[in-house]
Amino acid sequence: MAFPHRLDAPELPDFSMLKRLARDQLIYLLEQLPGKKDLFIEADLMSPLDRIANVSILKQHEVDKLYKVENKPVLSANEHFMHVRWCLRKRESMEVRGTEYVSCDEWAFSLLPLDVDLLSMELPEFFRDYFLEGDQRWINTVAQALHLLSTLYGPFPNCYGIGRCAKMSCDLWRKLEEEEDSETKGRRPEIGHIFLLDRDMDFVTALCSQVVYEGLVDDTFRIKCGSVDFGPEVTSSDKSLKVLLNAEDKVFNEIRNEHFSNVFGFLSQKARNLQAQYDRRRGMDIKQMKNFVSQELKGLKQEHRLLSLHIGACESIMKKKTKQDFQELIKTEHALLEGFNIRESTSYIEEHIDRQVSPIESLRLMCLLSITENGLIPKDYRSLKTQYLQSYGPEHLLTFSNLRRAGLLTEQAPGDTLTAVENKVSKLVTDKAAGKITDAFSSLAKRSNFRAISKKLNLIPRVDGEYDLKVPRDMAYVFSGAYVPLSCRLIEQVLERRSWQGLDEVVRLLNCTEFAFTDMAREDKASSESLRLILVVFLGGCTFSEISALRFLGREKGYRFIFLTTAVTNSARLMEAMSEMKA
Repeated sequence: MAFPHRLDAPELPDFSMLKRLARDQLIYLLEQLPGKKDLFIEADLMSPLDRIANVSILKQHEVDKLYKVENKPVLSANEHFMHVRWCLRKRESMEVRGTEYVSCDEWAFSLLPLDVDLLSMELPEFFRDYFLEGDQRWINTVAQALHLLSTLYGPFPNCYGIGRCAKMSCDLWRKLEEEEDSETKGRRPEIGHIFLLDRDMDFVTALCSQVVYEGLVDDTFRIKCGSVDFGPEVTSSDKSLKVLLNAEDKVFNEIRNEHFSNVFGFLSQKARNLQAQYDRRRGMDIKQMKNFVSQELKGLKQEHRLLSLHIGACESIMKKKTKQDFQELIKTEHALLEGFNIRESTSYIEEHIDRQVSPIESLRLMCLLSITENGLIPKDYRSLKTQYLQSYGPEHLLTFSNLRRAGLLTEQAPGDTLTAVENKVSKLVTDKAAGKITDAFSSLAKRSNFRAISKKLNLIPRVDGEYDLKVPRDMAYVFSGAYVPLSCRLIEQVLERRSWQGLDEVVRLLNCTEFAFTDMAREDKASSESLRLILVVFLGGCTFSEISALRFLGREKGYRFIFLTTAVTNSARLMEAMSEMKA
């Protein structure tokens, strides 16, 4: 069954229930401790807590003081205190003096709705833990989150996935479903498809500079847990402002998925329209003016405030990008993606390192060169590594070891031509125990096939003339028409086929475990609307560029994507996770 084309988008399920569940569970824990209490919160839980239960809710339940957990003694005057930590998160060692009674409870919520179509597990450490350290402790957390979703929103009739982590998470989740089958039995599915994929299946997309508005805001200001701190350079005042970025911000919602080159024009037009609405006041009689003030003025003022903020953000981004010579950077990235002018691109990276532009940026470009070129030739690898360590310091040596282990920055083994590598990999992959390959072979495979995959899936569009970014023709618009995100193209291809059939060569080149199954009994119960809803689960993080690309695909094909990610990521976060030099 092919997907219907250009139908109205199906309605999204209401995910606010997840927020209510998390809040109710926290309140329940607070009420177990009668009287005044202090709350000790792990640093990376501060933002999620703020989204779920604000200070006034905590005060209502007699929370006296909030402390961020740090490795130092804390004085608490209250008899009770509660240490809030994430399910399975490592506990910091902490000494508390002046307390007679200590209670440690676990607030085990796993899903935070950041927007109407975006759920996050807020586990930025997942990427390093699994893809570098091989630590599988979060797989149970993912399985539990999927089980919670199927309990609340009905079973998923169709499931697809690629990657070892995706396969393990799926197997464990299905086991949970079998054990508690009665909970979802007979339920009508609200979401027709689920697609799980591992981040290491597509590092290239995550390493590229983002050029859609939301992605650029994230790269420039860091969106944290769905909100961003805009400094004085954006707010045009002496204060910073924390702004929630979601579909409720009507200005942001219209520009978030737009290529940055279109955003200024849109905001200018919006400002003119707003001015015209204000100007209508002239010539109004008293009754009309009263209606205008009571019904429209508040909304117009709010829109004006948001408009000013986004114009300020655009100006700030423009200043920073002009200073960085963003055009030259993007040109180099596009050359790497297409496989042209590799020597010039390598010289650009060397100059970048030499000028000490940014240790994280230099690493990112080296990784992009390595992955797109199937590993660096030994001479280039040694030369770039030496220059980097001389420029930024020898303390970065361990970072190179991490990047090599993760398959992000590798050198080609002497005499290992592409064909030789592919033959080795091919023998391994045809063996169905592919899931058990050693890390050494796994990273060997990871570094060998971007060009071949790109060709097979037509990731570099061939365009006659200019690519029109105002009227995008495909998902490549999220990278200025130069590249279709691999992760998104795979999802598109599998959904079209409703299986991996015909993609065997791509799967072989990716050297990943793939899977797909359909439960016909559940599919028969599903409405045609729910069969156009697809939950995409990114294990190891997803970028705003991928979210924008899939939203575009959904509009084109008449279906709608919901995103579940271990955390929202970008190239800098990816590099920081691998770095031994903590920012």
